[in-house]
Formats: sequence, C-alpha cells, structure tokens
Amino acid sequence: MEFNIRKLNSTDYEDTLVDWWKDWGWEPPAKDFLPDEGEGGLLVLDNDVPVCAGFIYITNSKVAWVDWIISNKKYTKKKKKHKAVEILVDSLTNTCKNNGNKYTYALLKNKGLIKTYEKLGYIKGDTYTHEMIKAL
Repeated sequence: MEFNIRKLNSTDYEDTLVDWWKDWGWEPPAKDFLPDEGEGGLLVLDNDVPVCAGFIYITNSKVAWVDWIISNKKYTKKKKKHKAVEILVDSLTNTCKNNGNKYTYALLKNKGLIKTYEKLGYIKGDTYTHEMIKAL
C-alpha cells in the first residue's frame, strides 16, 4: 500500500478537517486550539485522496502530545484506512522522537485507535474518564 504523507497546510483545516469532524458527528476543535493554528500535524493521502490526519502538541518538557486523529469517513477502503492511520500515528511519533522528545502522550476513546497505538508500542496509563477543558 502506497501512501503519501505531508505536513498540514493553511487550507487543510477549512477545506478538509472541519468536514471530517462533522461527518463523524463531532464538534470541530477551534483552529486556535490546535497546534500551529491547525498546521501542526500530518496528513496521509492515498494518491490525491486525503485519508487521515493528526496533530502534535509540543510541550515545555520532553513530552509531545500526539492526538486529534481524524479520518475521512467517506473513504471506504477499510483495510487501507486502518493502515493509513497506523502510518500516521507512527509518523507523528517518529516526528516527536526526531525533534528530541522522550515521550509521547495521547487521550483516546476509540477502541480501534487504542489498538493501533498499542501496536506501535504505546502503553495504557490511567483509565481515561473525563476530558476537562476551560476556555480562558
């Protein structure tokens, strides 16, 4: 399976990602809630078809947060989509490592995504029960 991976650009948020979040029934995060105003991550494509994307938050420690994994619900090649998500998480993780981070962190709810992270060497921390956010 051949995929292309590129850094998110200035139009991906509005042109692609917002629709994906809505297709899955999720409220899209505000652009300024995402790393680098929605450009701080990677996009995986099957030829020219966007399949999935994710983000990296950089911290003031040796921890990077790899999260906000989202996929194109209309991309119906299930096996290829699963592989694309695995390639995405692996690429995000390797980007963190190459940037000097010692740890990566993620908050996950989706069982399939949890299995993908586990396959890539992530271990479960505490049981995730509530996500807490406060707009300042």
